[in-house]
Amino acid sequence: MERYGVFIAAVFGALAVLLGAFAAHGLKNTLSVESLAVLQTGVHYQFIHALALLSVVLLAQRRPSRALVFSAVFFTLGIILFSGSLYLLVLTALKPGLVTPIGGSLLVLGWLSLACSAWRKA
Repeated sequence: MERYGVFIAAVFGALAVLLGAFAAHGLKNTLSVESLAVLQTGVHYQFIHALALLSVVLLAQRRPSRALVFSAVFFTLGIILFSGSLYLLVLTALKPGLVTPIGGSLLVLGWLSLACSAWRKA
């Protein structure tokens, strides 16, 4: 889990920086204020959860548990579905529908799985 988890977290972090810069500089004059805000929300959540994923992976080195594996999976899928659906909403004609709240729910499950890992180890 360590090698892949660190890799995925690092890629998510790099993409968050690139997308944030692209939105701030490349799309500033193209998108509405509302669309830019939606895009920035996706970037913000992606970056926070990339760091959370990295933390979970590093914690799993010291205290391996199934809950931490679930947390990493939930964070990964949540980033893809939540932030990805916001990017699609703003940058394409696609309307992701229920994908965004499903992604958000996965992010919450990632945090709850992390909490379970702490509770069980206490």
